[in-house]
Amino acid sequence: MDRALELAERGRGTTSPNPVVGAVIVRGDSVVGEGWHERPGEAHAEVRALEAAGDDARGATMYVTLEPCSHHGRTPPCADAIVAAGVERVVIGTGDPNPEVDGAGIARLRSAGVEVDVEDSFAARAANAGYFSVHRRGRPWVILKLAATLDGGLAVPGRRWVTGEESRRRVHELRAHVDAVAVGMGTVRADAPRLDARGVDAPRQPRRLAFGKGPLPAGSELELRSGALEPELRELAVEGVQMLLVEGGAQLAASFLDGDLVDELRWFMAPVIGGEPKLCGFSRPVELRHVTFERVGDDAFWTGYVHEP
Repeated sequence: MDRALELAERGRGTTSPNPVVGAVIVRGDSVVGEGWHERPGEAHAEVRALEAAGDDARGATMYVTLEPCSHHGRTPPCADAIVAAGVERVVIGTGDPNPEVDGAGIARLRSAGVEVDVEDSFAARAANAGYFSVHRRGRPWVILKLAATLDGGLAVPGRRWVTGEESRRRVHELRAHVDAVAVGMGTVRADAPRLDARGVDAPRQPRRLAFGKGPLPAGSELELRSGALEPELRELAVEGVQMLLVEGGAQLAASFLDGDLVDELRWFMAPVIGGEPKLCGFSRPVELRHVTFERVGDDAFWTGYVHEP
């Protein structure tokens, strides 16, 4: 399954609005086929893995990160292809929350005599957090990115950047793989941010949004979203935004946190004391789960989840 998740990531940024999916077919101790979903309308991961395995798929075990589909969309049902190929067992990372799938693929396989195990893996759900959020919550998965000093300041007097070059590159990589990036109007007026993905391999550029009361400054290329946050998020989901990266500033970050609209936090912390303004203004503690930590250049980088994907 770990290998299937690695393969799924190869489709990151090119499969939207479809989820990223990876599949591995194993016969005995040997991998006989691998595949991942690359683009909407093209073969799904399971079919690509079956094509690679050929006759060796018969009697084999398939590991796939997401429940195989059982309906006719742009492509034929993957569950039917698995049955036809004679796969004996399918291990699924997580079920599919899409109402067109949601258990039907599993039922189709089992009805044909295929052994099915569903892991309900956090990693498999996290790989498609935006897809899950839109189907289960009706809004995008919201990632709040903060670049802060050790004492929680979001800017350093006399410096353009809070964090180092390596951290800033990570942010551009993240922008390249989300559907939209947003800041508040205070940040727009103070910094005139571009919010595009620069200096990295970007399969596409994200939509660039400003939340708050306008007007936007002359020449700004951002989209203004001036309504209440939750209705705006639901409208963005209707428009195809599954993953939203919120980059601040302090007031917008606090508003998302106070409204329980942050799903994932990515916090870059610079080895500096004395930053302003401080992140404050939300009414309750926010507890993180599935927390990871690493060094990025001279900065500390924390990732944690507020909600389960």
